[in-house]
Amino acid sequence: MTKNREIIRLKSLDFSERNIALSCSVSRNTVAKVLARAAELGITWPLDESITEATLNEALFPKDKSATNKRMPDYAYIRKELLRNGVNKKLLWTEYCEDCHMNGEEPLMYSQFCYYIQQDEQKRRATMHIPRKPGEQVEVDWAGDPAQIIDPDTGEVTKAWLFVGVMTYSQYAYVEAFINEQQKAWIAAHVHMYEYFDGVARILVPDNCTTAVNHRKSTWYTQELNAIYHEMAEHYGTAIIPARIRKPKDKANVEGSVGNISTWITAALRNEQFFSLAELNAEIRVKLETFNANLFQKREGSRLCIFLGEEKPLLAPLPATRYELADWKQATVQFNYHIAVEKMHYSVPYHYIRRKVDVRITETTLEIFFEHNRIASHRRLYGRPGQYSTVVEHMPPDHQKYLEWNGDRFRRWAEQIGTNTYEVVHGILTSGRVEQQSYRSCMGLLKLTEKYSAKRLEEACSKALSYSKSPSYKSIKNLLLTLGDTSKADSTKESGQEKKANQYGITRGARYYGGKRHG
Repeated sequence: MTKNREIIRLKSLDFSERNIALSCSVSRNTVAKVLARAAELGITWPLDESITEATLNEALFPKDKSATNKRMPDYAYIRKELLRNGVNKKLLWTEYCEDCHMNGEEPLMYSQFCYYIQQDEQKRRATMHIPRKPGEQVEVDWAGDPAQIIDPDTGEVTKAWLFVGVMTYSQYAYVEAFINEQQKAWIAAHVHMYEYFDGVARILVPDNCTTAVNHRKSTWYTQELNAIYHEMAEHYGTAIIPARIRKPKDKANVEGSVGNISTWITAALRNEQFFSLAELNAEIRVKLETFNANLFQKREGSRLCIFLGEEKPLLAPLPATRYELADWKQATVQFNYHIAVEKMHYSVPYHYIRRKVDVRITETTLEIFFEHNRIASHRRLYGRPGQYSTVVEHMPPDHQKYLEWNGDRFRRWAEQIGTNTYEVVHGILTSGRVEQQSYRSCMGLLKLTEKYSAKRLEEACSKALSYSKSPSYKSIKNLLLTLGDTSKADSTKESGQEKKANQYGITRGARYYGGKRHG
């Protein structure tokens, strides 16, 4: 805006038009035009204090308001239509003119039409500076330009992607290189970032990437966080507020830092060769320390000074243990109340047989959840496939009872029946290389008492010991069957002897069945 007020003031001091033009950085023609117009309107110095530069300019050179009397465009309609394929301002202006003529209104010229649309767009592009509190927020993203790692044997070049985390108040940054941008690298980067800051900010603002947001379940209004990412946030006690899609201003600090880091770290290392990821990250750390310690150009201090002095004391402390990356899987509880995960078997309370459960797997532990409630936890098994991890409390009561049996218990049970049974049981328990191999035979002997009496079992064991010093379960069972048949025969014989002579019919002798006849 022309400095009309200053031109009039300097003229009152008898400055020449040339000097006034030099002082106000305008042309001599402009000075002459302003002074002529002021003289025409009788405006002289000093001016009233209520007259501002804008009101003075309006008084000297009022705007032509002929255009404003014309019908103005419908800006909301135009913004909406311009988003459609093939629609441009020329087409909308033609339709606008036709509508004005139909309603007896005067339309704007095409240049004015475009001018007012541009002014509306500029108003809508207004930005707002949001002051950040110390320790409140950290923004994270992947840097655009990757670094390179060279294989020393083959010379193959591998890209290394840079993770960037920035504290929004102090601009204090963290940078680390990873071979890829997948979930494992994303989570590990956050864990290392928090340890580098030695604290946790209240809010975490990531990019709208698949490792942070589940796009299949998200809408424009609600965003569904990735399960693992949300679990990590809960572990560190922070809240995740993802940036909106194609809205870089939602994380302007990290976007700006990415550009600086590309210059002061990536570009600074462009002429150096790295043969491992560890070697690259070691050099990145050196450059990062220098970057954070550099003084600001338009602000007092450095990133490091502001972070240590104002921000770090307000960060939440780190949890006692670092977050351990976990994989989530689904499994069905089998009839043996175990689930199979990576060819290993882990027990679940038998009440959940045939239910689908969620399984959280880390390098050391395996946790089982049903409807978001943890129902079992095991140390993760490694090595030979097919191993079982079983918790006794997960078993049905009768299965738990079976586990209670051992050699000493079988001996005590046998001793209560008799010495012969004890000897047989002891012989069975010592007959194999491993005592547990004989538990089924001992259990079989226990079941025989349910079919036969304890007395008969003792008798069978006594008789079996007379035949062999180490009788088997099968031999005892056969003896019981034999003794059972013999006792039945003896009882039948004894009952026959007590019967009297047949008194109820004619008894046929041998002669009837073909014996020798006597004349």
